[in-house]
Amino acid sequence: MIVKKFTASTTRDALQQVRDALGPEALILSNRVQDGSVEIMAMAESDMASLTHGASPSTAAMPMRHDIPGIKILEPTAPIKPPRAADPAPAAPPHSPGPESTMAVETLAHEVKNIRSLIERQLVNFAWHEMRSADPLKFDVLRTLLDVGFSPRLARQLSSALPDELDEEKALRWVRGAIAHNLRGVAPGSELIEQGGVFALVGPTGVGKTTTVAKLAARCVLKRGPASLALITTDTYRIGAHEQLKIYGKILNVPVYAVKDEIELARTLDELGNKHLVLIDTAGMSQRDRRINAQIALLSSGKAAKVQRLLLLSATAQAGTLDDVVRAYLGAGLAGVVLTKIDEALSLAPALDVVVRHKLAMHYITNGQRVPEDLHRANPLYLVDRAFKCEAEATHTPRDEEYPLKISAREDDAHAFLTEAQAV
Repeated sequence: MIVKKFTASTTRDALQQVRDALGPEALILSNRVQDGSVEIMAMAESDMASLTHGASPSTAAMPMRHDIPGIKILEPTAPIKPPRAADPAPAAPPHSPGPESTMAVETLAHEVKNIRSLIERQLVNFAWHEMRSADPLKFDVLRTLLDVGFSPRLARQLSSALPDELDEEKALRWVRGAIAHNLRGVAPGSELIEQGGVFALVGPTGVGKTTTVAKLAARCVLKRGPASLALITTDTYRIGAHEQLKIYGKILNVPVYAVKDEIELARTLDELGNKHLVLIDTAGMSQRDRRINAQIALLSSGKAAKVQRLLLLSATAQAGTLDDVVRAYLGAGLAGVVLTKIDEALSLAPALDVVVRHKLAMHYITNGQRVPEDLHRANPLYLVDRAFKCEAEATHTPRDEEYPLKISAREDDAHAFLTEAQAV
């Protein structure tokens, strides 16, 4: 028998039976589902070839059939096409790439990134030397700003905005004035001690929050008396942290409250509603500490929503660290910053750079541990003058051929520098 029937519970099993019985080249004539099982009619490829290319011996021996009267027999006008095979079994899921393929893709991506970085450095190097020959004044100003510690981004913006027809001395004077103008200091009479309110001092560990609270408190007591002031601490992490603030409170004869959560803080602020100034000392946390979100929630929920936050920045910190700190605290809203430890910093340019770029108001600066002498209202002109008087050591001053590497250290700086260089 040429045509064979195969029955199974699934299409896959029926096809496997066809393959085992007739081989992988078997021809499927029909398939159907009947009584919950799959039925497939199939025949071998060799049997199909004998049907299409010639009659079988048994067929040749049969006598020729004559037409039957009254019945019309239709002869085929086209060659018989073999039946179309049934749909194959569902394809197996694509093979996931192995570890070797993944590693090859990562290696290729890394090499492409390295090539792009190399080309970018070369382009920045060409643009740097082209600027040096096309606009020597802008070149000198840009190099001076980089030398004293300003970021490539701010240095590039200032040098590109230089007015025409200036000599080097006037150009540097213009740059200093532009930086001082963008340092938003607090005008005399508008200090927080004069205005009053509720202020929380926030920032990383070791930046001087407790000492700064004591300095501000002493200033307020000297101007308005101890009855106008109250101190609060939320630092429950360090052992004996609130004891230090209590010592300052005892010296100044002002009350000190320790709170643990939003409920205690709201109740304490209600009790202190008649105070002219309330200062809150917070726990020092790294800008990457997950608890910083809990601290922000503590100072922004319920009655604490009226608390204004002052961010303390250390002038001794690296520029990248200062940027990271500002980004961590900026989302909660800041009333301004206090720049601490300027007496310990070799250069003030990185700190001023961050304040200018993030458009923060600078309230005070601190330059020592004395209470309250070492607290001063921020003077933009003085701070800019200090920044430009910095003389970096020779080991930290780039050579002429190293300035392009400094500018192209970050991709966005490199792109912007190339764009502006083309404009020149």
